[in-house]
Amino acid sequence: MAFLNGEQRHTVYTYMTNETVCESQYDDKEETRVAEPLTVSPELTANYAYFFDLDGTLAEIKPHPDQVAVPHKILQLLDRLAAHNAGALALISGRSMTELDALAKPFRFPLAGVHGAERRDINGKTHIVRLPESVVREVEALLRSMLVALPGAELETKGMAFALHYRQAPEHEAALLALAQHVTQHWPQLALQPGKCVVEIKPKGTNKGEAIAAFMQEAPLRDGFPFLWETI
Repeated sequence: MAFLNGEQRHTVYTYMTNETVCESQYDDKEETRVAEPLTVSPELTANYAYFFDLDGTLAEIKPHPDQVAVPHKILQLLDRLAAHNAGALALISGRSMTELDALAKPFRFPLAGVHGAERRDINGKTHIVRLPESVVREVEALLRSMLVALPGAELETKGMAFALHYRQAPEHEAALLALAQHVTQHWPQLALQPGKCVVEIKPKGTNKGEAIAAFMQEAPLRDGFPFLWETI
C-alpha cells in the first residue's frame, strides 16, 4: 500500500487478519486468527505511524456488533504505544466514531469511522461527509421495507451510511448484495462496501485509504512509516 506525502511512501509492515468464516453458529477460536507476538526495539516502534482496525484485530468478532469489547490491556498498550510515539496512532474502522470512542474508553485516540466518512484528526477536529436528509430517509425506508422479507438480516444505520448484516442469516447474502447494488444505482452518490458478513452502503469516494492519506498529512503521523493492522 502506498501513500503520497510529497513523495511516495510505502507501508513498512502491514498485518492482515484473514476472516473467512460466516456462520450463524461458530466458534470464536476458529473465527479469529491471532497474530504471533511481534517484538521490536523502542527505537524502531518510534518510527511508525500506527493505524489499527478494531473488529477482528483489537477485538474478537462476535455474533452481534454490540457484543464486541476491546480488552482493557489492549487499550492500555495502545495508549502506551501512542505516548511513546508522540501520538502517531489512529483507529480506522467501519464503525461510527461514537462507537469507537465508547469501545476505547477511558482513552481517546484520533479516529476514522464509517470507512472514512467521519474522521477526528490529530488535533481533535472532526470532519464528516454528510448526505442530504431526504436521501437518508428514502434509503432507510427502502431498506427496512425490503428486510421484512429477509428474516435474520439486520439493518444498522450510521447517519450517512447503512450496514446490512447477515451473520445470523448467511443464506441472504446474495439478496442483500443485490439490494445494495440497487440502492447505489438509484442513488449515485452512494457506493457499495462488502465486508465480513455485512454489505455496507456509504458515501461515494470515502474509504479507509483516503482517511489514512489524510492522517498522513498531519504531524506526527506524517513523520512515520505507516503501519496498518486490518481485517480482510
